[in-house]
Amino acid sequence: MANSDRIDETDQKLLDALAVNSRLSLKELAQAAGMSSPSAAERLRRLEERGIIRAFTIDIDPAAVGYPLQAIVRVRPLPGQLHIVEKLIQEIPEFIECDKVTGDDCFIARLVVRSMGELDRILDKIAERAETNTSMIKSSPVKRRLPPV
Repeated sequence: MANSDRIDETDQKLLDALAVNSRLSLKELAQAAGMSSPSAAERLRRLEERGIIRAFTIDIDPAAVGYPLQAIVRVRPLPGQLHIVEKLIQEIPEFIECDKVTGDDCFIARLVVRSMGELDRILDKIAERAETNTSMIKSSPVKRRLPPV
């Protein structure tokens, strides 16, 4: 990592404040980092240009919008079906996250559903093209968080 690519203490303060609340006003963000609003705005611009900040987004609780169940689904496409299975996963909106991985399975995905019956109906859409192994999520002791920088 080049010296100019490093995250300094001020950048870290900005990132930490945004991680807690991405809706902070520029004034509040500047205060959290101990700097002026124009300086904070310039720092944010540089963090975006460097690709460190990719988006300002929201975090929705799936249960609050009708999806009380979540599952981790390991997906192993049958021979010749990799690209078709990948497209199917992308097209099914209940798959809210998916990683292509090494190892026995090709994909590890997070799925939200309203019921076990809905889980079966969704998995049936890919059953002819892939083997799946599903684990229901009981709790998430570590929510998605920033990596140590």
